[in-house]
Amino acid sequence: PSGREVRVEAGTTLLAAARKAELPVATACGENQLCALCGLEILNGADTLAPGPDTEAHSKERNRVDSEMRLECKHEV
Repeated sequence: PSGREVRVEAGTTLLAAARKAELPVATACGENQLCALCGLEILNGADTLAPGPDTEAHSKERNRVDSEMRLECKHEV
């Protein structure tokens, strides 16, 4: 919705890309996939993301984050 676009290298986490675009992203765990505050909905290209690790599903469940959301700290561009 912000209309911001950034270019990042392949392998950059979605969280790092969001920060480069100066978008506000909450995190409380130091990018260790524990807090699940960085959950986001992938609007385009979700089918190209690698499946999340088992810990992602557990973290989302524990923190009541929608299972369709992905954690920015663990997924790469």
